[in-house]
Amino acid sequence: MNFNLDVLKIDPAQELESLSRFVVDQVSTVFRRNGVIVGLSGGIDSACMAAVAVRALGKEKVIGLVLPESESNPISSAYAIKHAQALGVEHREIEITPTVDSVVEYQWRDEYLRKLIPEYKPDYKYNITLPTDLLERASFNFYRLQVQMPDGEIKSKRLNPDEFRTITSFANIKIRARMLHLYAEAERRGLLVAGTTNRTEFILGDFCKYGDGGTDIEPFTHLYKNQIYQLSDHLEVIPEIMNRQPSPDTFSLPVSDQEFFFRIPFEKLDHLLYAWEHELPKDAVAEVLDLSEDAVERAYKDFASKYRATAHLREGPTTFK
Repeated sequence: MNFNLDVLKIDPAQELESLSRFVVDQVSTVFRRNGVIVGLSGGIDSACMAAVAVRALGKEKVIGLVLPESESNPISSAYAIKHAQALGVEHREIEITPTVDSVVEYQWRDEYLRKLIPEYKPDYKYNITLPTDLLERASFNFYRLQVQMPDGEIKSKRLNPDEFRTITSFANIKIRARMLHLYAEAERRGLLVAGTTNRTEFILGDFCKYGDGGTDIEPFTHLYKNQIYQLSDHLEVIPEIMNRQPSPDTFSLPVSDQEFFFRIPFEKLDHLLYAWEHELPKDAVAEVLDLSEDAVERAYKDFASKYRATAHLREGPTTFK
């Protein structure tokens, strides 16, 4: 296979036509619903999904829900609403903080964080990060909790697996709470819930089971993040979203997708993932991407590890046989 920097290029118009046919068929024939609903996060994937749905069905059959909670970046809602207005679709903002707090109280989460970093207080910002220099050096895949002090100083602590699972379980409540609100609206109005997970996230497991992974359709799981940007540019997604750094937006202290999960810059990530999926020789990939062969090897190992560890996310419930 000839591997080059253009290997991920698509024909956006042709891709849009294929996606539109898929959405129309799912709405009209498979599910027999009145339209689709999309959770608008202020990020590129949901913005692209809403724009595709408008092209496929018309704006009168597309609903957008903006679902912030108390620790969301305020700019996320602002961008989501601006995009919905640009598309001309009906949209509504619902604050999901009470929903999250009814499952596990923020106070309980705060008390847990304070056990890990005693200086932490409820109004302090926090996030979780991984080393982001996988292509530069070999490093262990250890998560760190970071807490920002009022003077800007960052206190951090390496997390053991139990600590990491506890903190992320709370973050995942936020993601699942959004899906709860989406389905409440969808079922009341006879709508189909459209997912936004792209191939990069799907293959490596960067989504929440029964959260953003619990939808009626997932039109983008064949498109790498790079290709979502190509399609979004064709669809004229607002520049604020096009230029925004991808982020999970589940922690009060901002963190990028690279810092939280991928560990590789996006300008290299999708090409490396494509090469790994197609089992391309590491030396050829290294030459094209201007990387060392060791860097490609580390990326391949990281992809294989993530793919194995998240296999359960891509499967339905295990049934008795």
